[in-house]
Amino acid sequence: MKTDITQALVDEHRLILRMITLLERNAPRTAAGDYTNWQFYLDGVDFIRNYADRFHHAKEEDVLFTALVNNGMPRENSPVAAMLMEHDQGRTYVLGMETAVRETLDGLPGRENVIAENALAYAALLRDHIAKEDDILYPLAERLIPETMREGILKGYGLAEVQATTGFSEQYRNLIATYEQE
Repeated sequence: MKTDITQALVDEHRLILRMITLLERNAPRTAAGDYTNWQFYLDGVDFIRNYADRFHHAKEEDVLFTALVNNGMPRENSPVAAMLMEHDQGRTYVLGMETAVRETLDGLPGRENVIAENALAYAALLRDHIAKEDDILYPLAERLIPETMREGILKGYGLAEVQATTGFSEQYRNLIATYEQE
């Protein structure tokens, strides 16, 4: 039996999707002027940058995607290139959302639609992105990557996890659960 190299990433997607659901719930309310908890968006930016990007995307970009390329998948004009491009696009939306929230906190009026547009664009991008990874790229990786490379991939994930502080994932699970109760 092959060692599974993508289940941990799929599991992390579940937590990221919970944040996406919160953005999809709150952004339209923000655009309508009915939701002004700016801390939610700052916490969302923190979650996206630290959990989704530095923690989860690091495993994909530095470990799994590298293994796919090393195993013969082209870096350019490939599923890996498309995923990397979407990671970068997501970062642009997150920066736009954060900038608009900070401008709101600094007293600039009328930024609610910019916050909502960036939050919803990020949510739509990531929902589609995660589906492509879970349904296409990860199963492809499970088929293509030989058993001889799998232990190294899992060690690479472990190194990414070691760099996270103790209780890192639990902290973000609790944060999301708190906002889900709102």
